[in-house]
Amino acid sequence: MAGSWPPDGLVGKSRTITVRLGMFGPERYRCPASDALTARGLRPGRPAARKPEELEMFVNGPFMAAAGAIERPRGELPPAGPTTGGRPAHDGVQRWTEHALRTYAEAFPVDPELRPVRRPWVYRHRRLADSGQEEAEFHITAWGRQLESSDGRRRELRLPVTRLRARSAVERAVAALVAAEGNADAQVENVRVVQFALADGRTDLKPLFEGTRAEALAAYRADGAPAVRALLDSREYRPGTACVSCAVAPVCPALTRAPGLLGTNDLSRPRRVWSSTTGRAHRACPARGYLRGLRLPADDAVERSPAAERGRAVHAFLAERHRRCPSTPCDHHIVSEWVPDGFRLPEEERRLGAELLRHHAEVCPLRVADSRGEVRVEPRLVFDDTAADLVVLADPDLLYQDAGSWVWREIKTSASGRPPRDVLAAYPQLALAISVVGGALGSPRARGRVELEVLRPGGVDLRTFDPYDAETREAAETLLRGQLSGWHAETRFEAVPGPQCTACEVARWCSAGQRRNAGQEAAG
Repeated sequence: MAGSWPPDGLVGKSRTITVRLGMFGPERYRCPASDALTARGLRPGRPAARKPEELEMFVNGPFMAAAGAIERPRGELPPAGPTTGGRPAHDGVQRWTEHALRTYAEAFPVDPELRPVRRPWVYRHRRLADSGQEEAEFHITAWGRQLESSDGRRRELRLPVTRLRARSAVERAVAALVAAEGNADAQVENVRVVQFALADGRTDLKPLFEGTRAEALAAYRADGAPAVRALLDSREYRPGTACVSCAVAPVCPALTRAPGLLGTNDLSRPRRVWSSTTGRAHRACPARGYLRGLRLPADDAVERSPAAERGRAVHAFLAERHRRCPSTPCDHHIVSEWVPDGFRLPEEERRLGAELLRHHAEVCPLRVADSRGEVRVEPRLVFDDTAADLVVLADPDLLYQDAGSWVWREIKTSASGRPPRDVLAAYPQLALAISVVGGALGSPRARGRVELEVLRPGGVDLRTFDPYDAETREAAETLLRGQLSGWHAETRFEAVPGPQCTACEVARWCSAGQRRNAGQEAAG
């Protein structure tokens, strides 16, 4: 992204440069440019005054606040505290915290030789700044449970995650450095870094790092130091969920401003992330939408039902085909073993999926897309609705160009042969698509449009929406306002028990949902 570096409007360059282990996490949730600027302490000259959330938003904060009690020699397990940093935790977060504390205690029995550290480890290194005149101090930190032996010779860093994930060599090396060199204690001889899954108590079969202090330093020099330098030099903007808390967002040249995109003019609420999924989940139950937004573990029996997996498999298959280069329209030939890697479908769902894919060939958008135009498969679109102080996320199945204008294609699968009466209500993401194509993407009126492709056993329905048609636009705006209004004003996200509880993927973390489901089972 072209533009001045650092972006205009930032102040506060600091002599202390702070790098966190989390900055090397999954790319989908990170912005390298934001990390580089934040590490240097840069911020807007006039930061916006924003209303804070009433609830604690850091889902594992209450766990960390209470976990120290487990590591006491007596091994007492007090109940999870309801507050963190002065803000109350949602009922679902409290239940999650209680669960996480139990799994942590089971995975790590009290070791009388280890005790929690009094001061969090910070690796510090001083060197001359680029000018050669002033000294800069580099700090590297790692968030996790930090323990050491009473004689200071042994250290252990435990990294809590919701579920185990693969860690890069960079993450392992940076974590090892913090454990070995944090707070510069010459007594340290051996360090161990382990990853711990709060959902089920599992740890990696092999520690992320286990070795001497010298080996930790060697690993950092080989894998960590080059990555730290690259991060601090990065100018890659990657708009996404990180934009909601990024101090640089108001002057970011890569974040598209779209004031009024959602039809709301209200700056009195906390800054949040919104998507069509957010609106749909909140209308079903505020607690459900909130807990999904925090990415608490979902019930796989609900989340990954055979029908849902078939839909995801069809989308993954089409995405792979649409990315082919050179770009070619899909055809009717679908091999019997079409299911992409990572999906397991019952025979009935596999046959239905193949049938739906053959119907797609009839209306494949690549048949009409500009031969030299851009085709974007499952792109992540990010907008800053400055009228409502919301980061808006949208994930079209396909964006392609027709006569130079953008066309948004949504692809849905259905085992039913009957279309819904109200298409916009059935597929609310279309309302956002209409608003985006008609405004934020700036498509010329001649060809810019939104398409809905519904694959059914008996054929395919293809509907087109004109974002410049007054009636269509009004219907979309009304639906968007309805989706947004209740959620935008929400502060406590309390559960609304009802029939939907039996099919709620996060009911495990909801006291009200658990009580209702238990009552239904007893009555049945």
